[in-house]
Amino acid sequence: MSVQELEKPRSPRPAGLGPVGWLRWGWRTLTSMRTALILLFLLALGSVPGSVVPQRGVEPDKVAALYEQNPTLAEWYDRFQLFEVFGSAWFAAVYLLLFASLVGCIVPRTATYLRELRRKPPAAPKRPARLPHSATFDGELTVEQAARRLRRMRFRVATGDGWVSAEKGYLRETGNLFFHVALLGILVAIGAGSLFGYRGNVLVVEGDGFANTVAAYDRFTPGSQVSAESLEPFSFQLADLKVSYQVTGDRKGQVLDYSAHLKVNDSPEAPARDYQLKVNEPLDVDGTQSYLIGNGYAPVFRVTDGKGQVAFEGPVPCLIEDKNTMTSGCVVKAPDAQPEQLGFLLRFLPTSVPLTDGSHASAFPGELNPEVQVLGAFSGDLGVRSGRPQSVYELAPPEVMKKLNPLLMASDTPKPLAVGQSVDLPGGVGKIEFIGVKEWITLQTAYDPGRVPALAAGGTAVVAIALSLMIRRRRVFVRIDAGKVEVGGLTRTEGSAAAFAEEFTDIVKVLAAGEKDVR
Repeated sequence: MSVQELEKPRSPRPAGLGPVGWLRWGWRTLTSMRTALILLFLLALGSVPGSVVPQRGVEPDKVAALYEQNPTLAEWYDRFQLFEVFGSAWFAAVYLLLFASLVGCIVPRTATYLRELRRKPPAAPKRPARLPHSATFDGELTVEQAARRLRRMRFRVATGDGWVSAEKGYLRETGNLFFHVALLGILVAIGAGSLFGYRGNVLVVEGDGFANTVAAYDRFTPGSQVSAESLEPFSFQLADLKVSYQVTGDRKGQVLDYSAHLKVNDSPEAPARDYQLKVNEPLDVDGTQSYLIGNGYAPVFRVTDGKGQVAFEGPVPCLIEDKNTMTSGCVVKAPDAQPEQLGFLLRFLPTSVPLTDGSHASAFPGELNPEVQVLGAFSGDLGVRSGRPQSVYELAPPEVMKKLNPLLMASDTPKPLAVGQSVDLPGGVGKIEFIGVKEWITLQTAYDPGRVPALAAGGTAVVAIALSLMIRRRRVFVRIDAGKVEVGGLTRTEGSAAAFAEEFTDIVKVLAAGEKDVR
C-alpha cells in the first residue's frame, strides 16, 4: 500500500437513524395497514378468552366454582387477568395501539382523498386505442354531446380541444375511508362506555326487592367518571319466577323458557308496573338495562338454637352443582344461635328419587319432589364477626368448627328432609327445619352510553365495506377528429377488468347513439 493510499481520506460511515429517525420509523410502522390488521386480529383473538373463561362481572359463581375445583388453574387465569379480559392491561394496550394506528391512517388518507376530489380527470391520451378497452366508430358526435352523455352516467368529466376525459368510482375510496372512520367510532364508543358506564351483578330471591344503588349490588364495576349519584333511581320486586322444562323425549329436562315477573318502579315517585323479564329481553329504564343471566333454587330453612329461640329463618341461595338436574349445594349459617353458633352443609334435590344403593339424587331440574340432604352440621365460631371477608357459600375452616352428628346422619346414606321435616342436633344444641322452596335469579345491570353510537358505527362499517368491495374505479377517454370517434377505457381496480368490459360496451353504445336515444 502506497503512502498516497494511506493518506487518502476515508468516506464517513453512515450515521444511525437517531432518536428522531427511530420515532419516525415507529410511527410509520404503527400507522401501516399491515399493523392495523395485526392489531385488529389481536383484539379479536384477545376476546376469545372472554367468551371461554367465566368473567367475574358476568358469572361470579362460576369463577368461585373454578377456584374450588381447580385452584391452580384459577390462579394462573387470575395472573393473566383472564377473569376480567375486557378490563385487563394487555387488552387495553392492544385497544389503544389500534386506536392510534387508525388515527394515524385516517388523517393522511383523508387529506389525500380531499385532494383527489378537487383534482380534475387527466387529459385524454392521444391514442385511446392502446388502452385495455377501446372502440372506434364514425359519427357526428361533438365534445359537448359526449361530455353531457357521460355526465348522465354519473361520470366526473373534463373536456379539452377535441377530447373528453371521464372518471367514476370515487365512492370506493369513500367507503374505504368511512370503514376506517367507523372502526374508530366503535373504539371511541367503547371507550365512552368504559368511562361513563357501569355494570353490576346482583342475586334476587323471590319475594325480595332490589333498588339501583351501589350498596345493593353483589358486584359493582363503575367507569372512572361514574359516581353514586349517576345511577338511575329505579327499583323492582321479584314477584315470581317461572321456568318451563321439556318433560318427555330425548331432551327431557332441557329449559324451554324463563320468565321473571317484576313489579317495577321507574322512580321513587312512579307507580309500580308489571314487567316480564326474559332472556335477551332486558328491563330498560332510561338506558339502564337489566339482563336475566341465571337462576337457581333458594330453599327456606329455620334454625332453632339450644335455648329454643329461632336463630335463623329465611331462604338460602344455593350454588348449582349439576346444571342438568339443578342439584345444588347450600350453606346455612346461624351466628345468633346460643350457646354456640351453628353452621350446616346441605344439598338440595329439586326432584329427589331413591337409588338402588339407598342414596338419593335429583332426576329432573324442575321442583317436583324437593328434598334436602344434610351433609354436615357444625358448631363453633363461624368467623362472621372477625372483620375478614367471607363467602356466604363457605363455612369456617374445619379446625375451628366442631362437627356434630345429627340423628338422620347416623348412616352413610341418610334419608333427606322433605318440606316440613326437621333434624335435631345432639346435645340439645338446636335443630334445622326445611320449610319451603323459593327460586333466585341473577341479573346484570348495565348502563353503556356508547351502545347506540357503537351500533351506528357498526352499521356504517358494514355499508362502507360493501361500497369499497362492490364499486370499481374506472376512466373513459374520448377523442373526436373529423367525424371519427375513438373511445378508450381502463379500470383502476385490480381484478375488475372483466366486469368493466360489459359496462364499457354499454358506454360506447350510449356515445354512438343519437341525441334522442340517450335522453
